[in-house]
Amino acid sequence: MLVVDDSPTVRKIVALTLERSGCRAVVASNGIEALARIEEQVPDLILLDITMPHIDGYKLCGVIKENKATRDVPIVIMSGNDGFLDKIRGRLAGAEDYITKPVAPATLFAVVQKYLLQGHSA
Repeated sequence: MLVVDDSPTVRKIVALTLERSGCRAVVASNGIEALARIEEQVPDLILLDITMPHIDGYKLCGVIKENKATRDVPIVIMSGNDGFLDKIRGRLAGAEDYITKPVAPATLFAVVQKYLLQGHSA
């Protein structure tokens, strides 16, 4: 799983929370670093902030969805913006879901359950 956020605090909290649930989390601080991480290994899920330097989350989402190797990777946008238009713009960029920061651990676990564990037998 790839966590992309320009805030070191958010990256750390989200990654630690996910690792407690048994997930391996790779982090990136911006869109350019995220693309490099994706090039190294295509993640099963991407949690993506919107407001970042260089490439914003909407643009990065579009780039990922345009790439044949990554177009099927689920992307969940994490944002402090909770507006209807923000959510629509995320969907138009190709995101499967949109969660609002601060993200509660239960919300992260639900995202993992929905996009990674769904359809897998224990």
